[in-house]
Amino acid sequence: MVPRVIATDLDGTLLRSDGTVSPRTRAALARAEQHGCTVLFVSARPPRWIDELADAVGDHGLAICANGALIYDVHARAVIERHSLAGDVALTVAQAIRQVAPGVSFAIERDLGYGHEPDFPGRWPAPEDTVVAELDALLIEPVAKLLALHQKLDAQEFIALASAAVGDLAAATHSGHAAVVEISAANVSKATSLARFCAERGIGPADVVAFGDMPNDVPMLAWAGKSYAVGNAHPAAVAAADHRCASNDEDGVARVVEGWFG
Repeated sequence: MVPRVIATDLDGTLLRSDGTVSPRTRAALARAEQHGCTVLFVSARPPRWIDELADAVGDHGLAICANGALIYDVHARAVIERHSLAGDVALTVAQAIRQVAPGVSFAIERDLGYGHEPDFPGRWPAPEDTVVAELDALLIEPVAKLLALHQKLDAQEFIALASAAVGDLAAATHSGHAAVVEISAANVSKATSLARFCAERGIGPADVVAFGDMPNDVPMLAWAGKSYAVGNAHPAAVAAADHRCASNDEDGVARVVEGWFG
C-alpha cells in the first residue's frame, strides 16, 4: 500500500526529543510529497507552536491543531476551520472536574490566543498577550481546548477522575505523562478532523497511514487504513495501532516512509 495521505503526530512521534525535525525525516517527507502524497501534521499543539515548523509543512500549508479543534493554514498564519467547545459547556465541565478533584486549575486555547487562571502553573511558554483571569471570564466565549491540570494528584488518578467527570459533555484525552487532561467539544478528535480533511479530497481511510504515540492519537490510529505506534509509544497507542516502528529519536516515521518513496 502506497498511501495518498500520511497523517503524523508531532511531539514524541515525528519530532525528536529536542523538538526538531531530523534531516532524514525532512528528506523522507519531502520525497513523499514529490510523489504526490499529502503529509499532514496532526497535533495537540496550538497553532502558535506549529509556526516554528512552517518550513516542514507541505505545499498545502495546513495542519490539524488542538486535537482536531482547529485547522490552521500555517503559511497564511490563519485558522480556517474551528470546532469549538461552547463556553457554558466548558464551564460546566470545569466545575464537575473541580468537584471531584479540588485543587485543579485550568487554561484555555482559543484560535491564536491563550489564557489561564491565576493559579495555573507556567508549564508551557506563554505568549505576551496571555489572558490571566478567573474561569468564568475565560469561558465567556467558546474555546478550542480546555486544559485541566493537577499538581498534587497522581497523573493516572487525576486523568481517571477528570475523564469520568467530563462524561459525554465533551471529549477528554491526554497526550503526556503529567496530570493534564485536554478537553475538546464532544465528538471532536484528531480522527474526526482527519476524516473530514480526507473526505473533502475524495480520500478514504484505506489510503491513509497514521503515526502516533499517545492516547490522544488512538482515534486517528484506529481510523486510518494502516497505522504505526512509534517505539516510545504509550501502551494505549500501541494497542490501537496495526504496526510498530522505531522511536521518534530513531527516525521511526522516516524509516517507514522510505519504504514507500525511497
